[in-house]
Amino acid sequence: MEELAEAAGIPVRTLRFYRERRLLPPPRRDGRIAWYSESHLARLQTIAALLERGHTLGGIAELITAWENGRTLNGVAELLGLGGTLAAPWSDETPVVLTPQELADYFGEDASPENLTAALEIGYISVAGESALHTSRRLLDVSAALVHEGVPLAAVLAAGREVRGHVDAIAELFTQVVKTHVLGPLDDVPPEQAHRISDAMQRLRPLAKDIVDAEMSLAMERRVRIEIEAWLRRQAAATGSGAGAAHPEPSAASRGPQRPAEDD
Repeated sequence: MEELAEAAGIPVRTLRFYRERRLLPPPRRDGRIAWYSESHLARLQTIAALLERGHTLGGIAELITAWENGRTLNGVAELLGLGGTLAAPWSDETPVVLTPQELADYFGEDASPENLTAALEIGYISVAGESALHTSRRLLDVSAALVHEGVPLAAVLAAGREVRGHVDAIAELFTQVVKTHVLGPLDDVPPEQAHRISDAMQRLRPLAKDIVDAEMSLAMERRVRIEIEAWLRRQAAATGSGAGAAHPEPSAASRGPQRPAEDD
């Protein structure tokens, strides 16, 4: 149970509460040992996602019961993803539990109440007892690296908020394309054919990542080239004007008396 709670990024007491509410199926027993599987972790991730969307625990319990009884409830199968790879998350992000001291080690004086509040609003961190749960090891490391490069954490968080909006729009666009041209109306998929959704998601997951990665790389290349060319133009202009000021054309007075031109 402790290992499952750590993998899910929740306190053990929360895991016990989910068990008591029957939101989580019982583990496999081997004598006095209770074995939890990837399906238990996927269930916890699904519960967390539904809570983030505003569902109550009571409502989540009803949806889980409906799925286990074979009803789709207008597409709840796709929403819950409680069957096999349907529950597999698209991201490979690893959550990190941080004590207040560890946050200070990462961000120093930038670990201020204002920045922590902003991180909570964006969804980068959540409260886990007396500690903080960061949603992504990669985002945590990148944020800390930017701060160490001299970027204020407030600016990193502001940029993260902007990025979140853009990637949400990209995800919505890709999802609609897939629903329209690959999956079709999800409400028409019977439970016994749910594997079709799972198979499609597994095939499309790397394609979506590759599209975003390639477009981001090309966009950064364009932007960096524009910035470098603009900098080179400014340097050339400054060098040209500086050269003219350093070597002025001598005046007639400074050249001294001139000899009259001789006729051929």
